[in-house]
Amino acid sequence: MSAEAAEPPGALSLLRNRRFAAVLAYRICALLSYQIVAVSVGWHIYELTRNTFSLGLVGLAEVLPFFCVAPFAGHLVDHLPRRRLGTAACAALATTALVLAAVALDLLPARGTWPIYAAIALTGIARSFLSPIFNALFARVLAREDFVRGAGLGSVVFQTGLVAGPALGGLLVGFGGKALAYGVAAAFALLAAAALSRLQVEEPTPPAVSPPIFASIAEGIRFVFAHQIMLGAMALDMFSVLLGGVVAMLPAFIHDILLYGPQGLGILRAAPALGSIGVGLWLARHPLQRHAGRVLLFAVAGFGLCVIAFGLSRSFWLSAGILLAYGACDGVSVGVRSTILQLATPDEMRGRVSSINGIFISSSNELGAFYAGTMARLLGLIPAVLVGGCAILGVVGTTAAKAPRLRRLDLRELE
Repeated sequence: MSAEAAEPPGALSLLRNRRFAAVLAYRICALLSYQIVAVSVGWHIYELTRNTFSLGLVGLAEVLPFFCVAPFAGHLVDHLPRRRLGTAACAALATTALVLAAVALDLLPARGTWPIYAAIALTGIARSFLSPIFNALFARVLAREDFVRGAGLGSVVFQTGLVAGPALGGLLVGFGGKALAYGVAAAFALLAAAALSRLQVEEPTPPAVSPPIFASIAEGIRFVFAHQIMLGAMALDMFSVLLGGVVAMLPAFIHDILLYGPQGLGILRAAPALGSIGVGLWLARHPLQRHAGRVLLFAVAGFGLCVIAFGLSRSFWLSAGILLAYGACDGVSVGVRSTILQLATPDEMRGRVSSINGIFISSSNELGAFYAGTMARLLGLIPAVLVGGCAILGVVGTTAAKAPRLRRLDLRELE
């Protein structure tokens, strides 16, 4: 009898696997730490500067070190013990949060915004390791026949962190202050490190002769660029997130248009991930297979329409509902892309491919924040959002034309 037939239906049965549960605990605790910091820093910077361009610089301060370190992080994840690297990355997240708490309490001699940007740069370095480590450990604790269900459940956990982190961050800042929020973020980072330290997993045998690091990185890049389906999914997600960076501008929308405080910021930051969780739960129980490519393209088009609708809204709760739909569309994209990544990547290249995916996807959030801040300064807040939404629709049409294998994708072809 197969493993799938022996277990109860549904992805939640995978939580009986303690090693998989520990990997998920690592992921959600690290996410909670990062998301609490992201909300708190946005409010902190805007409170100091009242400048949308300063919000964009937060993203730039994180993405530049991320870009520089991510290719090397992927190589290290493929050739060094993953648990130790993950523990070190979580320790760096905790350090970032503690430095920001010291800034909020005026315990550092430095003043102004540059210590905040410096701390965020350390976050970018730490984040370059988090997803490659998760994806590499994912494949070590699950059987291949469980990858599709596991990817769906992993997406739910990821989006849960994106819901709980912003909501908790907004509440902590609103009722306890920025220093308390940063302290809680540090605690979650340490919990993530503890989850990894207790994980029992067989690490891959290192090669007798380690390949040159730049040759190793180039091998991962060649693999991704030769795989039309993977490359198309990454590019589609990257440009949609880059152009649809409304989340980075939420402090400005809250202050100047919707007229709410930090609690409202937490609600709006959490709404997209709440929509993604709903979709992720459905996909975990009913994984997409046939017509997955078409569904992906329609979901990203819906994402662009939600960006346009958000820019036109003047009601707080209508905006929250639009962001809920925005997150649901994004959840489809995340679910399909995560499944492609797990099914199509050889085990010995998971770190490098995941790092390249991170450069495409994770960095696009920060570049999107910088793009959104720059466009808001040049065009105004509302026109910048509307232009971004229209551009996303153009990206969908271009991807559909240029990546026919993605458009016709049936996930069963990758199993």
